[in-house]
Amino acid sequence: MADDTTAWSTVDGVRLLPVVAAALVDRQGRVLLQRRPPGKQMADLWEFPGGKIEPGEAPEAALVRELAEELAIGVDPATVTPLTFASAALGDRHLLLLLYLVRDWQGEPQPLEASALAWVHPSAMHELAMPPADVPLVAMLERLL
Repeated sequence: MADDTTAWSTVDGVRLLPVVAAALVDRQGRVLLQRRPPGKQMADLWEFPGGKIEPGEAPEAALVRELAEELAIGVDPATVTPLTFASAALGDRHLLLLLYLVRDWQGEPQPLEASALAWVHPSAMHELAMPPADVPLVAMLERLL
């Protein structure tokens, strides 16, 4: 989701890496997950689509941009709802993952930067290998959906 170039600040030698992710929810209450492609860090893990926030970019704008780049869908930033966040240490970096709820979008999601897409009920996400920062977000989705 993020690389070293997205670090915003350093606290006690640890670089903060803010990223956004989307819980795209369909009418059946399923959430879209994407599989990280081979050759990337955490390859083959299932994750929420999203990515890095560029310096000076609002989180909602970053989410809209990332969803267009990764899934070829259009999202109105006014329709995304902040849901929860996760925080995870990654060596000399610290990931801050902001999860947004997205129920409305234009277009059919395409796996432009992923090896696969899957619509999954939150309760079934426990069976999937996911990045450590994504795992705690599943419980929130189970309660919500």
